[in-house]
Amino acid sequence: PCAHGAYELVASQGEAKVSLFASGSEVEIAVAAQKQLTERGVASRVVSVPSLELLLAQPADRRKAVIGNAPVKIAIEAAVRWGWDAVIGPDGEFVGMHGFGASAPAKDLFKHFGITAEAVVNAALKRLG
Repeated sequence: PCAHGAYELVASQGEAKVSLFASGSEVEIAVAAQKQLTERGVASRVVSVPSLELLLAQPADRRKAVIGNAPVKIAIEAAVRWGWDAVIGPDGEFVGMHGFGASAPAKDLFKHFGITAEAVVNAALKRLG
């Protein structure tokens, strides 16, 4: 599935209200957030995006199938938002960095920039109202 740039890693139980998109080490955060959302009764799914470039190069129907129809879409990225709007839309949520220049172990940086499962859950719950 990596050849298509993205694939559903964890399906939702029921119709997804939230889709979580992440690549690399951020997938672990997405899976933890999905678990917390499920515990709160919010159906969500996790999509691993090893290559945003390959995903965006796919035919529209394949992209749409992977992105899905969940009303809330959240990208999780230890970088800036650039490129993610093609997946989550301009009104999608982004949990990631809003600047550059920090250097530390990844765990410390994720906490410093708020790239955590809790931040993802809070963003989802806020959007669901």
